[in-house]
Amino acid sequence: MRASHLDREGPDNPFPGRQALERRLERELPHQLGSNEGLDMPHRALTEALGEPVAALARTYGDAQAHDLRQRLAERLDVSASALLVDAGADSLIALTLRALCDTGSTVVTSAGTYPTFRYFAEGHGCRLVEVNYQQGPDRLAPDVDALVQAAWLHHASLVYLANPDNPSGHCSSDADIAHLVNNLPPTCHLLLDEAYHEFRLDYRDSQPMTGVVRLRTFSKAHGLAGLRIGYAIAASDTLEIMNKVRIHYAVSSIALTAAEVVLAHDDEVEQHIRAVIDRRERLAAQLQAWGADVLPSATNFVAVRLPDADLALEIQQALLADGVIVHRPPHPALGHVLRLSAVEDALAPGRLAALQNLLQR
Repeated sequence: MRASHLDREGPDNPFPGRQALERRLERELPHQLGSNEGLDMPHRALTEALGEPVAALARTYGDAQAHDLRQRLAERLDVSASALLVDAGADSLIALTLRALCDTGSTVVTSAGTYPTFRYFAEGHGCRLVEVNYQQGPDRLAPDVDALVQAAWLHHASLVYLANPDNPSGHCSSDADIAHLVNNLPPTCHLLLDEAYHEFRLDYRDSQPMTGVVRLRTFSKAHGLAGLRIGYAIAASDTLEIMNKVRIHYAVSSIALTAAEVVLAHDDEVEQHIRAVIDRRERLAAQLQAWGADVLPSATNFVAVRLPDADLALEIQQALLADGVIVHRPPHPALGHVLRLSAVEDALAPGRLAALQNLLQR
């Protein structure tokens, strides 16, 4: 299944780039006179501010095919490079998946209050959005997998979106839940599986492409490259072929590509960061629970607090903001009673969350 206007040959990327041409010809092409880049820009100010390596990378387009990064990822994930597509972060990949697989007017299904950027892009693409409620209970705010399946069949959906682990609840659906979803969706319906936080599941290393599924990953969280906007999709090669028809070919900068390769080459630093985040997350959760908060289990780099009602959540959010502290309250009315706090060291600073503590204990 694909967007109907892509059910033909092409369109083809008109500018595959120097690196792709060098690979095809199997030799270097040192004299770049064809791409109209600002190669003679001296970048004195930029060099002084950020250094010569950044200035040199900034002058040139990145490899549109992200060949070297995909090869490194393929080795790391034990998948074929043909199952990988690199783009400007998971958000860009959400938009790309909708463009490639959904017609304007087609129906997409998701949970009411999940990562709001999906809704933003779905509505911007002209899709009809169907939302199902989360399952709620003690220590549980979870996407309802059965309800997602039922809605997909009932509304003839083209795509279902699921964040796993979930944002903003932090819930991690089991492998059995994901398999149930994949195996029971309509045959013409894709699953967009957003795995932006998957690295914080220390026991989880599965990265294989699945039929009818587009898996999204990012370098923003565990790898700390949010400002450079880079991520990747894992999917069957025929699905990625469709996505490549409508992908912005130079969306990923040369700086982002190089940074991602550097970070991937230093597993020890990434693993150390992940474990430090998990430690902070558990300490933050324990602190909030000691204040009487309903803290939801999290498999991410944040903690979600469920308040009795949206009014109290808004009051706490505004009180923290007055102290210069930003926390997230989901914009969807269904989850207006939830606050999400990043598990950074600053969250644990003495007095940083005093407004939250005071309002919880008043």
